[in-house]
Amino acid sequence: MGVKNETEFSIADVITEELIYLEMKAKTKEEVIRELSELLEKNGSITNVDEFLKDVFQREKEGMTGIGNGLAIPHGKSKSVLKTCLAVGKVSTPIKWETLDDQPVQVIILFAVKDTDANTVHIKLLQKVAMLLAEETFIDNLIHATTKTEFMALLAKEPSE
Repeated sequence: MGVKNETEFSIADVITEELIYLEMKAKTKEEVIRELSELLEKNGSITNVDEFLKDVFQREKEGMTGIGNGLAIPHGKSKSVLKTCLAVGKVSTPIKWETLDDQPVQVIILFAVKDTDANTVHIKLLQKVAMLLAEETFIDNLIHATTKTEFMALLAKEPSE
């Protein structure tokens, strides 16, 4: 496999339809993070759910990941991550989360970051997602998306300049 240049990378390198779960059963923040972590393990992105969870919850203690408007972006930088990626979940009933606007969340984007990831392209992709999240219409569109295809299209969009 040759080295790709930056322009050839897309969000598809960090998220696949297999990592989008639109009918989550979770009723609590902990259950959401566990469910998405198990999805990551099932898809070969992490080696150990419990080790990854420990790292995610450690990060949760450092500051809120609920960014408001029904969205949370928990993340873990962990030795158990084999490949930096994102898992996206949606719950039908909004759940309690520490958020900037004190509102519950409905869409959760879990960032799984390989602790030794020297691959800055992946980090830039994650930053690109963060830039998208800064756009109000983007979050609204995510909350109302109902198919994996819609989620993929939204996440693959280029942030506004």
